[in-house]
Amino acid sequence: MNTQRWMSIKFFSFFMTWGIFLPYWSGWMIYTKGISVSQASLIMSLGLIARGISTLFAFPYLSGKFSSKLLLNVAGIGTLIAILCYIPASSFTSLLAVTIILHLFFPTLMPALDSAASVLMQSKQLRHYGRSRQWGSIGFVSVGMVLTIFTGMLGDEVIFWALLLGIIGFVCLGFMRAPDILSEKPKVDQTQKVGILHLFRIKHFSSVLIIVILLQAAHATYYNYGYIFLQDIHAPIYLIGLILNIAVIAEIIFFSIADKSFNRFSVGTLLTLAAIGSSIRWLLVFVYPSVIVFCIAQTLHAFSFAMGHYAFMKYLINNIPHAQVSKAQGMYSALALSWSTAVFTIFGGFLYEIEPKYAFIGMLICTLPAMVLALKYRNQELRKEVLLSF
Repeated sequence: MNTQRWMSIKFFSFFMTWGIFLPYWSGWMIYTKGISVSQASLIMSLGLIARGISTLFAFPYLSGKFSSKLLLNVAGIGTLIAILCYIPASSFTSLLAVTIILHLFFPTLMPALDSAASVLMQSKQLRHYGRSRQWGSIGFVSVGMVLTIFTGMLGDEVIFWALLLGIIGFVCLGFMRAPDILSEKPKVDQTQKVGILHLFRIKHFSSVLIIVILLQAAHATYYNYGYIFLQDIHAPIYLIGLILNIAVIAEIIFFSIADKSFNRFSVGTLLTLAAIGSSIRWLLVFVYPSVIVFCIAQTLHAFSFAMGHYAFMKYLINNIPHAQVSKAQGMYSALALSWSTAVFTIFGGFLYEIEPKYAFIGMLICTLPAMVLALKYRNQELRKEVLLSF
């Protein structure tokens, strides 16, 4: 199979399930399992902590022992088993235990897929990361549009069955032939065998990592409370899925043009634009808590998430040695997509129970420092270009 097509299918099948889990799972537990918003917040936050441990330590270690294809298949099967365990779970304790188990497997698929894409890019077998990644966004948005119809007809119980069916599909697709380089067991090169802390010796890695941590943490309120916030501002139930997926449509458009239109932008410029877009997004939701303005703010997901992620991937591909790609991806997933989000999920939940819109403006505590750091990094890039021109 064509490598570009294989990567696109893997992104599509995973993000189709992620499009069910990320925006709907907290709401599903609240409305079908009968727990409170604060309990759901704690469960998801502790799950994110488990996710961080898995992606920061287990994933890089196993990536050095087993092939990418095997890791993807094992993580997929583990996810399937964990989801099945939700069926008998009904108490806060049992839901917490199952969620932690789920987060040990399910989110690991994300850095595993990005690591596979990075390896294929560095080996010149994948020409366009953005072109394949956009199919992940297409999967995310397409399932949301379909799911919103069924939740309106059948209730929130359908969320669980949709996720279960999606994971079964992902596991089945995992047995198709992968590019040969991803089926090979990693070769241990003692000259390149260094600890994860060695990444911080790479120029600007720490600066870029801190910026993307702040940018991704700023999505905590949206990811966990966007679904119930739309209900609070009286959005039509049949349109909630569509409204949530406006963000992903913007993401699709960005990734479809990123390789061509933003390839010449420096990492610092991309991160600065991402921070500005993110700040405007949460400010709009706070100042104008209406369905129409929420829809408009959703288009800024192209900046707040997609551009920030693309900037990190660009930095990784251009600056991180092949042997350390999985470590960098694991650190990004753990710190930016897991632990920071866990902290601000609790923070956002606290603000949400005071006043729902406070939870969104509270995310500026992440985006404004990210903007300052990104501008500083961009200025360093500009000074370097000036020096090289002489």
